[in-house]
Amino acid sequence: MLGDRSQFFKDLAAPFFGSNRPGAKVSQGVADAFWLQGMQTGLPAAFECIRAFSETDFTEDLKKIDVPTLILHGDDDQMVPIGASALLAAPLVAGSTLKVYPGLSHGMCTTHKDLINADLLAFIEQREPSTV
Repeated sequence: MLGDRSQFFKDLAAPFFGSNRPGAKVSQGVADAFWLQGMQTGLPAAFECIRAFSETDFTEDLKKIDVPTLILHGDDDQMVPIGASALLAAPLVAGSTLKVYPGLSHGMCTTHKDLINADLLAFIEQREPSTV
């Protein structure tokens, strides 16, 4: 990223959205939007973000979550492999629900937004409405 930030974000789009997998349907527009978001991020913030999510141990934080929690993860996430994240996190969050999407990437909320939104809505609707 430090050597050629623009190319870094262009190259990162393929594994992020899984467009490097056979049969993937990711538009150039999605890849371009990803690149633009990356380029609009300040260099120090982008660098620190990568460092923070790759080096921070959230184990104790996850154990403190005490609200209904839906954990969504694609099993073909090349950015954050499921075995190193969701499969470890779900047992730490008491009463959490883990939903695994076969073949989906890290960018599944973009590439499969209708599926993800339907599952989010189903999870929310099964909960008691909050009172004010």
